[in-house]
Amino acid sequence: MMRRLIRYRTRPDTSDTNAALISAVFAELEAAQPDGVRYLSLRLDDDTFIHIVETAADDGASALPKLAAFQAFQGGIRERCAEPPQVRQATIVGNYRMLSEP
Repeated sequence: MMRRLIRYRTRPDTSDTNAALISAVFAELEAAQPDGVRYLSLRLDDDTFIHIVETAADDGASALPKLAAFQAFQGGIRERCAEPPQVRQATIVGNYRMLSEP
């Protein structure tokens, strides 16, 4: 199992577009119901977005990048950002009903 945390801040004029693209990813996930992936996305009040992705595969392989909505979201992400995405591997230190158990 692998967990990643991705953090970036969008430009204020692109934040709503970014949120709409993320919503489309979640709609496709709900429709496709792929196994082996858990995904959470948060938008903070300063237009920072945080994504937490958990994949069942130890190498991080996931169905997520294969989704058309995810590909649309990734297209132009750097142009929407005021601060580029930072990707970090994450380990759960504490968890209460939010993520699957380690």
